[in-house]
Amino acid sequence: MSTVSTLAAACAALIILKKRRKRKRQMWVKNVFLRKEQSVYKVLMAELREEDEAMYKNFVRVTPEGFDLLLGKISQAIKKQDTVMRKSISCGERLALTLRFLATGDTYSSLSYLFRIPVCTISKIIPEVCSAILECLKDYFKVPTTEDEWLKIAGEFSSQWDFPNCIGALDGKHIHIQAPAKTGSLYFNYKGTFSIVLLALVDANYKFLYTNIGAPGHHADGGIFATSNLNQAIKQKKLNIPNARPLPGRHMKIPYVIVADDAFALQANLMKPFKHQTLNGMERVYNYRLSRARRIVENAFGMAAARFRILRRSIELPPEKVKLIVGTICVLHNFLLSTSGTVYAPPGTCDRDVNGIFEPGSWRNGTNIPFLDLQPTQGRNYSTNARVIRNEFKEYFVAEGEVPWQYKCI
Repeated sequence: MSTVSTLAAACAALIILKKRRKRKRQMWVKNVFLRKEQSVYKVLMAELREEDEAMYKNFVRVTPEGFDLLLGKISQAIKKQDTVMRKSISCGERLALTLRFLATGDTYSSLSYLFRIPVCTISKIIPEVCSAILECLKDYFKVPTTEDEWLKIAGEFSSQWDFPNCIGALDGKHIHIQAPAKTGSLYFNYKGTFSIVLLALVDANYKFLYTNIGAPGHHADGGIFATSNLNQAIKQKKLNIPNARPLPGRHMKIPYVIVADDAFALQANLMKPFKHQTLNGMERVYNYRLSRARRIVENAFGMAAARFRILRRSIELPPEKVKLIVGTICVLHNFLLSTSGTVYAPPGTCDRDVNGIFEPGSWRNGTNIPFLDLQPTQGRNYSTNARVIRNEFKEYFVAEGEVPWQYKCI
């Protein structure tokens, strides 16, 4: 046999040998993941359910009854079929895994050891469960579309927070994320970190009415609201917001407004504070009364971040998945307030402002700000009509709408 033939035969044998080595069957799943009966869901959560409801609630942020209620609403959407090869992961375990992730922001690797589920499977389960929550709980999260719904919200702002003709409190926060690949400075915010923006409108009871999630952190403050579909719907009168009417005891008709902070531009339907540099007494009263109503949205953010602490971390996922996670938390927040309000938010959770005495809520403990505020606007022009409306509120607060304790805080 020639040298060339010998060399070719050797190469062929080597190729066959390598192929045989590649065909060697790998383990279907590691043995540690097969011992499901020893997972945290099967052992720890079962024990906590029987022995310590408070610790159970701390572990997944819902009571056993709340967990069962939530599971009943989404189980059909997340259920998987058993196969001849293996049993599927139960709906309860899928939900518990997702809630624990939202409660802590633990890495997939850490959760893998707790729940005895491979990382690659966890990376599929969490987005699937989040999507199911968004779809199945959508009735707990919707923008009002009838005049009666808006009037109910305005009545609650007037009775609970002494701000009439108000249909919501608006604010935005930066959600910290890991720098996305190949995006340059798009997600780089004014504080030198990477983020997406959560813009939210909240009612008088701390529930989210509307959210706009996902704008890159590089985008300018109130400009996100200016281009939002909420602002466009308001301007095009698609939401059936009631027609302008006078403040109690006065004659000038003014529109129903949203209250916001310095991050937004003054508009006829959006009230913000007077600049703090040169304030007279009436303007100080107005700023206090607006701040008192606007603080509702800040408390809603703080409450959500206190319960779902992934919001207090830099989330190491792509922006689209972060958007899904933040949206899920907003829906769960509304769901839990509706179904177990005092359990989800016990007395003292939110800030209190009674007769001019401010008491910070417990959500502020252990952190200064759960997420980064939007950057204040820099001297924008506003219409004469917007200025007239703000002045009407200012005059109302020191006349017909005066409360005796408002002067303690100016």
